[in-house]
Amino acid sequence: MNRILIIEDDKAIAEIERDYLEIDQFEVEIASSGTVGLQMAMQEWFDLILLDIMLPEMDGFSLCRELRKVLDISILMVTARQEDIDKIRGLGLAPTII
Repeated sequence: MNRILIIEDDKAIAEIERDYLEIDQFEVEIASSGTVGLQMAMQEWFDLILLDIMLPEMDGFSLCRELRKVLDISILMVTARQEDIDKIRGLGLAPTII
């Protein structure tokens, strides 16, 4: 079974994402802050992380940087922000493809 970690501070959004993923037989865990999400990602195995950018304690960009230092995992950044600079910053955190 594929395991997905949702790191999202808005409980309603996280629960909707979880519900849709569980319908398709994914195992889902939710973290409601950046620091909790980082801790969970470092302690457990996940196949994918759905990462909000605007989080309490540690923003999604900082969290992604920390995860990239030690984990080779797919990260899908999810946000309501629409500024081009946010998109560029997010893409800049993607791993280098050789």
